[in-house]
Amino acid sequence: MIGKKKNNVLVLGIGNYLMGDEGLGVHVARQLKEELDPEVADLLDGGTAGFQLMEYLEIYPHVILVDATLDSQPAGTIKLIRPRFASDFPKAMSTHEIGLKDLVEGLILLGKMPDIHLFTVSIEKIQPLSIELSWPIHNTLPELKRRIENLARALQPEPVLA
Repeated sequence: MIGKKKNNVLVLGIGNYLMGDEGLGVHVARQLKEELDPEVADLLDGGTAGFQLMEYLEIYPHVILVDATLDSQPAGTIKLIRPRFASDFPKAMSTHEIGLKDLVEGLILLGKMPDIHLFTVSIEKIQPLSIELSWPIHNTLPELKRRIENLARALQPEPVLA
């Protein structure tokens, strides 16, 4: 992907694919890779990569992150957050919370923080050694993907009229 950036928007799915609902972001990134017009956004399955993702985040002006969160909301609740600092991330992010927050701190220190839009989806629990999504999360995917696509389209630069 580096050196092959085609768009101003990166959709980055975060999560551990082998931990059930915690892998939501990865599932979304993989599905959108098949469904989304490639002119709308570049897509990346970020898994649990942490700091290895920094080089991707540095080259995009707009990044749409997708991740699961363990909070008190009903499973499948979608929220859109605009974090500007590591402290803006939800307290109850899933198992890779520290990596994401550290990554944001690093980008801030380097002066390369992109415009981040974070879609979180509330999950009830982490299911170790499962690649299946629970029904509440599975049923949320069409709405989540619709919101991601709409946002990615809205973040596209206006065409220059000659």
